[in-house]
Amino acid sequence: MLTTIENEVIQKTRELCQTILGQPEFRAMRTRIDTFLGDEQAKAQYQTVVEKGELLNQKQQMGAPLTPEEIADFETHREALVSNPVARGFMDAQGEMHKMQESVTQYVTKTLELGRVPAEEDFDSGSCGHGCGCHH
Repeated sequence: MLTTIENEVIQKTRELCQTILGQPEFRAMRTRIDTFLGDEQAKAQYQTVVEKGELLNQKQQMGAPLTPEEIADFETHREALVSNPVARGFMDAQGEMHKMQESVTQYVTKTLELGRVPAEEDFDSGSCGHGCGCHH
């Protein structure tokens, strides 16, 4: 059984979700993602680049050198992918959605840390995080 605070938070979270869904920018992102998901060629290109990238990464992590041919092959496939407007739109939309998700998460996290709604300056601390010591 949910407590009163959980019910209220869930209700407000649903309102936030509805607000996100109502934004024209969000609808445009979803359109680009849906267009990509309906394009078998773009999905195949994307999958090929992901797989080739993973193989190169695994090889590198095992200490094996990457050949110029392997790198060139990956770059050729990657360039073809980013030249495909449907795939490019999908990747851009993914990045935009990720950024939005991070923003919402940061606000909620900061609210729980501070015990109040954070102000812009609460995010502009100028360092890399708690205990960083870099003093940017």
